[in-house]
Amino acid sequence: MWRRRRSVIDKQFSLPKVWQLSHFFGILYSELETKELCNKMSFADLLAIIGGMTVAFYLLKLTWRCWCVFREFVLSSKWQVDLRTYGQWAGKLARRGLDIVLISRCDNKLKTVAREIEGVYGRKTQTIPVDFTHGYSIYPAIAKKLQGLQIGILVNNVGMTTTDCFAYFLETPDAEQKITQVINCNILSVPQMTRLVLPDMVKRGKGLIINISSMTGVHPQPLLTLYSATKTFVTYFSQCLHAEYKSKGITVQCVAPFLVSTNMTKNVKVNSFMKSATAFAREALNTVGHSSCTTGCLSHAVQNALLTILLPDRLRMSTFLIRKLRSSCKKNDWTGEKGE
Repeated sequence: MWRRRRSVIDKQFSLPKVWQLSHFFGILYSELETKELCNKMSFADLLAIIGGMTVAFYLLKLTWRCWCVFREFVLSSKWQVDLRTYGQWAGKLARRGLDIVLISRCDNKLKTVAREIEGVYGRKTQTIPVDFTHGYSIYPAIAKKLQGLQIGILVNNVGMTTTDCFAYFLETPDAEQKITQVINCNILSVPQMTRLVLPDMVKRGKGLIINISSMTGVHPQPLLTLYSATKTFVTYFSQCLHAEYKSKGITVQCVAPFLVSTNMTKNVKVNSFMKSATAFAREALNTVGHSSCTTGCLSHAVQNALLTILLPDRLRMSTFLIRKLRSSCKKNDWTGEKGE
């Protein structure tokens, strides 16, 4: 029985047929190996194409960014926007031929600046002494003073902080009152003043709103928690408002500088990276019409680039760095309050 079955198998798979079968599998294996090699080559080519496109994209992005910086801070000094076209009422605006309304809490300082502007530039001025920390109650009086004036440019520059240096949130002096004052001054003032002048700007189809933010409103800064958060509001409010009203002829610019030598920064010494208020205002006004969100000057743009690369948000938010900053403040005995 076994022999009979074996003979049948030998007859079915004779030597020529077995050779043909092995030859078939050999050809099939060769074809599969060739296809696999082709697939590998195609995948490598695909990776090369993706890599080339990625490099080209980032080169194009870098080139565009360099052009934007060059246009914003270099060409802008030659291609200055005629600010007088924004309206009759708008020391650097007066220098460009605009009359101004000054609003601040110190009446004596307002009158001094007004006399200086009128004497040096021969422009008309009007002063409105108010304290922006008092909340909503001040705005009806401001609206009454502004009646009949063609406000073409609004500069929201009022601001204050809680402490003189880096400090934990719970170290805020007179926290219950100070928190409300900072929010009223830094946040509430921006949309409220915008609300007063924007309707007439929209009717005329022309207007410029400059909101002074801070680089701490772009990059979160621990130990300046409340100030950083309020400036973040100014940054986002400006960008959203510009998107809403640019089609109606309204330009909304957010200026987010680093440190500028002012009373709020204890009039620190001016250097290559620390601009005086006058120099910064001149350069910042040049960027109007060239950028909706700017650092204000080239040196601050360089600082922003270096900060992004060398001190990213994750490192700046680390507990180690926060403790180092706080201990440095205590060592130098930097305490107190600052405002503008």
